[in-house]
Amino acid sequence: MMVLVDTSVLIDYLRGTDNAAVERFQRLMDSNLPFGISPLIYLEVLQGARTEKDFTTVKSYLETHRFFSLQDEKESYAAAARIYFECRRKGITINSTVDCLIAQTAIENDLALLHHDADFDRMRKVAPFKIYT
Repeated sequence: MMVLVDTSVLIDYLRGTDNAAVERFQRLMDSNLPFGISPLIYLEVLQGARTEKDFTTVKSYLETHRFFSLQDEKESYAAAARIYFECRRKGITINSTVDCLIAQTAIENDLALLHHDADFDRMRKVAPFKIYT
């Protein structure tokens, strides 16, 4: 099983936060299971850097990970928009359209998503992606 590690987990991990998602990430790394990130996760994590040194350090760390991309820019974005649309139709609020793209990346690459973000829990009511537990 391949795992896509979401921004929410990486930020907590890099900050030294102790929670269940970070513990799952540590177990994942300790087990040498394959995992990676997406270009959008890369963007979101780097946006959180506070200093030039942090930016450079985090960028170097993230670049060691495998990257998973969307398969077809136009159709993949439409599919992510469909996730948002279906959630809205069912009265489910999604706070980040980027999260819809991350979920779509997991779907298209047959990855289990490791996250610490309620948006993904809500999205699973309409989108068939796997969660890494």
